[in-house]
Amino acid sequence: MMQHFKRNHIHVFVDGACKGNPGPGGWGVVLILPDVYVKETGGHEKTTTNNQMELTAAIEALKALQHRTEPITIYTDSKYVINGITDWVHKWRKNGWKNFNKKEVANRKIWEKLLTLTELYPSSIDWKYVPGHSGHDGNERADEIAVCFSKGKKPDLFKGKFESYRFTYG
Repeated sequence: MMQHFKRNHIHVFVDGACKGNPGPGGWGVVLILPDVYVKETGGHEKTTTNNQMELTAAIEALKALQHRTEPITIYTDSKYVINGITDWVHKWRKNGWKNFNKKEVANRKIWEKLLTLTELYPSSIDWKYVPGHSGHDGNERADEIAVCFSKGKKPDLFKGKFESYRFTYG
């Protein structure tokens, strides 16, 4: 329940899904705001990759929070996203967006969008890894939203008070 979260802090669960790689994809986000408010969101791409959807979920979450000032914890089951945004992206930018093998960084434009958004929150985003499909309600719900969108369907998305939310985040 709410006691598992830091007060005056935003908690975000993000996930991406793709049917085929590339193929139709979806992303899902669960935002838990300090005023005890929850908002779910998600989207669909006709042709994409799983990594692109994982990145897009993080981007869309940060876009939704642009006017918030509280510290943010983003939970994801993607080590690609966490390692990329906390480590690799700084090396890539320094090296002219070339990777370790001196090749163009995959998904560069998406990484640039994510980096730009994270720079709006200097030192106030904490990236946390959550193992996928491990029973963590936040991750499971973000995955459910992403998978539904990847199938071209629109799930019922929650927006309202935390106490009315059907997940516990325990």
